[in-house]
Amino acid sequence: MTKVSPQWLDLREPADAAARATQFVEPVRRYLASIGTPVVIHDLGAGTGSMLRWLAPLVPGPQHWVLHDRDADLLARAAVDTTVAAADGARVTIETRTHDVTRLAPADLAGAHLVTASALLDMLTVEEIERIVAACTDAGCPTWLTLSVIGIVDFTPSDPLDLEVAAAFNAHQNRMVGERCLLGPDALAATVDGFRRRGGRVQVRSSPWRLGAAQARLAAEWFRGWLGAACEQRPELVAPTDEYAGRRLAEAEAGRLTVVVHHGDLLANCA
Repeated sequence: MTKVSPQWLDLREPADAAARATQFVEPVRRYLASIGTPVVIHDLGAGTGSMLRWLAPLVPGPQHWVLHDRDADLLARAAVDTTVAAADGARVTIETRTHDVTRLAPADLAGAHLVTASALLDMLTVEEIERIVAACTDAGCPTWLTLSVIGIVDFTPSDPLDLEVAAAFNAHQNRMVGERCLLGPDALAATVDGFRRRGGRVQVRSSPWRLGAAQARLAAEWFRGWLGAACEQRPELVAPTDEYAGRRLAEAEAGRLTVVVHHGDLLANCA
């Protein structure tokens, strides 16, 4: 899986927090309140702990977070954050586990009351998603998977090249990496199907990034990565998009570009 820089995670964290489907907060709070003991939350692909920092203050009562990631350096940054507290001021403790979540097994989630993840699914294959869904189902607790891209981007103002670059980017997300065939924007639907085939109750809500003048730096950085991936997939786009790239980046830096990057949130097995 692609190594993610902590700088990129820091830059996107406010946009992630603003995008997540808050409609799911109340059912999750009710479920966790019904447990009556300190709750245990496992976060998959946790990075530096942005999901922890967002959700823990919305849930009352003592919490123990188990952060899973293959990048030990990112987890080390998460582990030193002692400022997070629950909604009622209760203590939040953190445990880190360095391993590859694509190989998740039911035993890895033993004792979990909630499983979460953020911006993870589109980097997985159908087999890896099946493994994660099976482990979460066996854990017998709700699963909240946030910010999965669905392959739709809207620009204001629009440009004739937007759709062609978007198609190339989506194809890049569906590419082969070694022997792994990534699902990209098809991952959310595959995950919904996986839970439902196991008898799970699944809800999906929209969770778009909305990047305007206040998020100009993030919009520019996201655009560079988006266009770069598209051109990697289709090198013939490099020359035609040279002027397009300069124009779009100038618009972003001047606060004249609005980008909506569509995502979906999935909540499974939470009454």
